[in-house]
Amino acid sequence: MDFTLTKYKELLLTIKSKGYIFERFAEYIEKSAIASTPQLLNLKTIILRHDVDRMPQNALKMAKLEHDLGIKTTYYFRTIPQTLKPDIIKEIADLGHEVGYHYETMDTVNEKFKMNNLKFKSDEERIDEAYNLFCENLEQLRKLYPVKTICMHGSPRSTFDNRDIWKKYSYKDLGIVGEPYFNIDYNEVFYLTDTGRRWNKKNISVRDKVNSGFDIQVKSTKHLIQLVESAQLPNKIMINTHPHRWFNPGFGWVKELVIQNIKNVVKYYLIKRSN
Repeated sequence: MDFTLTKYKELLLTIKSKGYIFERFAEYIEKSAIASTPQLLNLKTIILRHDVDRMPQNALKMAKLEHDLGIKTTYYFRTIPQTLKPDIIKEIADLGHEVGYHYETMDTVNEKFKMNNLKFKSDEERIDEAYNLFCENLEQLRKLYPVKTICMHGSPRSTFDNRDIWKKYSYKDLGIVGEPYFNIDYNEVFYLTDTGRRWNKKNISVRDKVNSGFDIQVKSTKHLIQLVESAQLPNKIMINTHPHRWFNPGFGWVKELVIQNIKNVVKYYLIKRSN
């Protein structure tokens, strides 16, 4: 069985046993800015990031597991009511993990205007509205944690890219030091995501993909563990997981398996139609 917390723990233990250092994303960005020696640049590093799209209670289970293993990671929270749970966010932060903002304001303002039968006068007006909402949401989250990094949320059904606000504005003006889709050189860092309940399956990933200098196929978490054990992965890796995909065996695991398989079929045809 794949995508269980037991399998996730096995993956983390294997990574640790091979000498990789886990770093929170803000840490990695700040260290990269001052790294000047080959020893620092060539350290075996894992940037472990979690996009909390829903089920924040699953994120807390992951955070506790990582803490028990002495691992600190980064959790990106949406600011919708289903995920913005102050008690859970504070508990995850108290475990030593970084908390960031999983933003989606281009989608949000567009949906708001559609519901009210309104239209934007221009693309610039849409970006301005999205940026203003971004700032409001960021301040809301910063009441719970001093957010220093952000990461876009990409809905496969949306025609908008939430990163478009940075065509006009700069997140660095807001005290943000990094965004994974802008501040990582993926020719040097191997990117792995569990989007679609698969590892790096581009034909079912609408938004969560990068231009990579690596061509490493990962068939399953078990296969990923084997790649780590046999030293077939590069020194620098970013792993992105979605905690709502990871359960111990039971009803939740089966439900996620069935629903995600249906979603993958829809996403496959969305991607095929757009090409």
